[in-house]
Amino acid sequence: MQGLLIGIDRTSAWAGKTAGWAIVALTAVICYEVFARYMFRAPTSWAYDTSYMLYGLLFMVAGAYTLSRGGHVRADFLYRSLSPRGQAMIDLPLYILFFIPGIVALIWFGWNFFHMSFLQNEHSSVTPDGPLIWPFKFLIPLSGALMLLQGIAEMIRCVIALRTGAWPDKLSDVEELETKALALAAAQQAAAAAHAHGRQEPHR
Repeated sequence: MQGLLIGIDRTSAWAGKTAGWAIVALTAVICYEVFARYMFRAPTSWAYDTSYMLYGLLFMVAGAYTLSRGGHVRADFLYRSLSPRGQAMIDLPLYILFFIPGIVALIWFGWNFFHMSFLQNEHSSVTPDGPLIWPFKFLIPLSGALMLLQGIAEMIRCVIALRTGAWPDKLSDVEELETKALALAAAQQAAAAAHAHGRQEPHR
């Protein structure tokens, strides 16, 4: 079970970190638009559509990654003082009552929203000769599916915490342990090399 949960965390992390590159593309688009507009008096017709699509990509697809790292806004002035079992007793009902219905509705209506746009081969109407917009709308059900997958993982963690009284490891915890293990192994190798060098020194 733990391997499955870490696998879901890795999927969310991959999606979020991949979407994070949209920041680089967004910065490049805005810089080019400003440069072209004020240096050459030749504003582009595509920068606005491109910028809001890139921002939407980053905002939506990174949601599951943020959830996996506990980065969403939480009124936790009391929550953080509770035991893992107490925290799980709060989280699990909230996931069931609010998160799951909301995300399922997002996927359902988002898919219909995308499908209609796809059938119409919809283009953006904000600018002349606007780009295709249905690939951008596909991000709505996609991000919902990623959020749902990560939410299920978090619910399973809540059940484990209720049973054991401790939160199971998340990807961030596993990565930290891997880093410590690698650092320890490197230190041991360095110590062994220094010891071997010290033993050879008198023979010179």
